[in-house]
Amino acid sequence: MSPLPVPDHPEHHYRYDPAKAEAYVATTLSWLGDPAAVDIARSVLATMESPADPRPRRAVAARIDLALALAGAGKPDEAAGITLEAITSPYLVPSNYWRADEVIAAVEPSDPEGSHILREAIMARRKAQPAKDAPRSPEG
Repeated sequence: MSPLPVPDHPEHHYRYDPAKAEAYVATTLSWLGDPAAVDIARSVLATMESPADPRPRRAVAARIDLALALAGAGKPDEAAGITLEAITSPYLVPSNYWRADEVIAAVEPSDPEGSHILREAIMARRKAQPAKDAPRSPEG
């Protein structure tokens, strides 16, 4: 991929985006439980929160990757804190809920209290943001 130029609008879904490629590596490694996921996920999060090119929705996904990696690395307290940041972010989208659930399940065995707080937060978020297919009231 190195010969490819960085696109003018990398946020476009059908363009090569080096930052997105690195994010996919972080996601994959966190799912596999590879210890390298922690450093890569931290790097991705820093990139997504860069003042020069902030990408808040991708930053939420990067937080979830980092939290899952931290849970796998035996750091459930830090994982729970980062997951709570992701869940309470205004940029969390419903397509990330299941990934937050993965982290909650990973944290639960070693931090039941933290996972309880996270479960309450994600349930509140789900209730506050109805599914797209839910019928709407006449008022909209």
